[in-house]
Formats: sequence, structure tokens, C-alpha cells
Amino acid sequence: MKKALRKYFFSGLLVVVPIALTVYILIILIKFTDRFYPTSVLPFYIPGFGIIITFCIIILVGVVTTNYLGKKLVAVGEMIIARIPLVKEIYHSIKQIAEAMFTMEDKSFRRVVLIEYPRRGIYTMVFVTGVTKGEIQAKTQQKLLNVFVPTTPNPTSGFYLMVPEDDVIELDLSTEEAFRLIVSGGMASK
Repeated sequence: MKKALRKYFFSGLLVVVPIALTVYILIILIKFTDRFYPTSVLPFYIPGFGIIITFCIIILVGVVTTNYLGKKLVAVGEMIIARIPLVKEIYHSIKQIAEAMFTMEDKSFRRVVLIEYPRRGIYTMVFVTGVTKGEIQAKTQQKLLNVFVPTTPNPTSGFYLMVPEDDVIELDLSTEEAFRLIVSGGMASK
């Protein structure tokens, strides 16, 4: 019982923490930018002013960090963070999650495949996120793939499995088609 509770607690944390941190940070940014509402210039209140300014700030930071000087500043900041014991683990975990969710160049969900899950004879559509590496791969006999098993109707939640490459069945579906199928619970089939 204790082991199961611990497992559920940490599984829940993996879902709740990134979402809560994102919402919390956005709320702080919006409240902060609302403080700078130009009451002297605008005699009336504009609903959503903080959201608009926060959006503009995020775009501006994106513009700055994609040029040479901005990249160097980010690298220096990351070197400083890498020297702070607890902060570096939190920062790098959040950064990896954010990169997986928001980067367009490196598709997080590389391809759509079928696996027999939760038991033989029942198939589940999953997204291949990469190839298993390191100690886990070294201790197994077969080449393993990292897969994300989405849930219906919210495919952004789900769980992670490592599956032998020989056990996957390739599909000729784009990730967009697969998401549509998952969200619809199978009603929007191709």
C-alpha cells in the first residue's frame, strides 16, 4: 500500500508540477505587468492588458534570445544556474519538459506506432519520442524505444513506456491525425 501510494504521488507530481509552475509563472507575470497600466495615458481600463503585455514580453525575449548576443547571455545564465545544487536539477528538468513541448525543429513525437498494451491482443496507439539510451539500454537485450501513451480525450496527459523496437507496429499516420483520433475517442478515424 505504501509503495503504491508513493508511486501514485510521484506520478501525480510529474503531471501537476509542470502545469502548476507554468500557470503560477504566467499569473505572476500578468500581475506584474498589470502594475504598469498607463493610467496617465489611458483614462479607461483595458481588460486583459496584463495578458497582452506578458505576451509581448515573451515575444521580445524570444527575439532577443535567438540572436548571437542573446544566446551568449542565456549560456552564461545557464552556467551560473549549473553551479547551484538544487536549482540546477529543477531548472534542467523544467527546461527539458519545455523543450519537448515547445520546440518545432525537434519533433517530440517523431512517429505514431501501435503496441500491444495493456495486454496481448489489445492495441494502443503511441508516439515514439526517442530511443532509450544509457544504463537502461545497456542492461536490456533488445533495442528499446521511448514511447508516450496518450490518454483520451486529453492527449497531452499520459504516461511513458520503454518498448522493444521489435514489438512496435508502424503506422502511416501523421501526429496530427493521431491526435485527432485520440481526442475524438476513435470517432474521427481515417
